[in-house]
Amino acid sequence: MHGDRRIGRLNSDGTIETLVRYYKYRRFNSPNDLVYDAKGNLYFTDPPYGLEKNMDDPKKELLFQGVYLLRRTGELVLLTDRMTRPNGIGLSPDGQTLYVANSDPKQAHWLAFDVQEDATITNERTFFDATDMIGDTNPGLPDGLKVDIHGAVWATGPGGVLIFTPKGKHIGTIRPGPATANCGFGNDGSTLYMTSDMYLCRIKTLSLGQGF
Repeated sequence: MHGDRRIGRLNSDGTIETLVRYYKYRRFNSPNDLVYDAKGNLYFTDPPYGLEKNMDDPKKELLFQGVYLLRRTGELVLLTDRMTRPNGIGLSPDGQTLYVANSDPKQAHWLAFDVQEDATITNERTFFDATDMIGDTNPGLPDGLKVDIHGAVWATGPGGVLIFTPKGKHIGTIRPGPATANCGFGNDGSTLYMTSDMYLCRIKTLSLGQGF
């Protein structure tokens, strides 16, 4: 829950259960995006965007922007504090690769990590660097992302929704026009929905999102 600075779960009775709110007794910045693995472990990012004054907000308690693992046991693990603006996050279909978007105009890239047996990550590497793409003709920054059943990454970024092979080759861009912040598969899994500034857009694809 971005504004409440916590990870919460909406129960069937309408109540919201807090899963985690603190890292070492310090409140999160503003948890942004998350993804579950097949074992029920939760990965999430914690950029400062939900704070009124962003990095300079006096309510900010952490000195970094983290990527975390919340194990199904309730244990919280900081996976990395090296990203400046961690945002969108996703897992490959086999659960062995974690992708994280960095919404920083000076480091507009996506990172990939190998997921280890204990669900922690290793082998940080640049999946794709879009810093040089930023400009008036390509509005937007790396933000939300989804991974389809074939392992292709559909990621909002400069110009719209960029589509990458599992090895990080940019094979195309969907251009709604304004800056595009998020995307997700719906209906039968072949329709990609996109939030593009004040617009909600959709496009039929030849692929399927995971879980369909």
